[in-house]
Amino acid sequence: MKKRWLSLYVENDTGILAKVSGLFAGKGYNLESLTVGPTQDQTISRMTISLLGDDITFEQIKKQLNRMVGIIKVIDMTGIGIHSRELLLIKVVCSKKEEVEEVFRMAHVYHMIVVEYNGTEILLEGIHRDKQNQRIIDQFKRFKKIEIVRSGSAAVEWKEN
Repeated sequence: MKKRWLSLYVENDTGILAKVSGLFAGKGYNLESLTVGPTQDQTISRMTISLLGDDITFEQIKKQLNRMVGIIKVIDMTGIGIHSRELLLIKVVCSKKEEVEEVFRMAHVYHMIVVEYNGTEILLEGIHRDKQNQRIIDQFKRFKKIEIVRSGSAAVEWKEN
C-alpha cells in the first residue's frame, strides 16, 4: 500500500461526487482526502483525491473512472512532482491568560493566522501540507477545549527547477 494522488476533471453536475466516492467505497478504499471545486470553466470541476492503495486495485479504479459518465479526464499524480496544501482551522477555548499567551506563541511558531479572538476563544487558520498540519494538531492537543477542522488536500502538478 502506498500513497496515491488523482486529479479528476468532471462535469459540474449534481451526483458526480456521489458516483466517484461510491466507486472508491465499492472497492474498499478509504479516501484520505477529497476536495472538489469549480475550475476557470464553471461547467467543469476538479477533484483532488489522495488515498492509500495497491497497484492492481488502483489501476482498476483508474480504468473505471475513465469509463464513468461525467468524468472528463483522470490524471494520476502519483510519483510526479506536486504542490499540495490543506486548510486547517483550530478553535481553542482558553480559561486562563497563560493559555491565551501560549496559543498566540504557538500560532506564531506554526505560521498560523489569528482569525478571531473574543477574549476566551481563539480561531486560528493555517495552510500547510497534510503532515505538517497533523504535527500542529498534535501540539495543540495539550489544550482541553479545542475544535479541529481540516479541508482535504488540493494539489497541482509542479516540476522543480
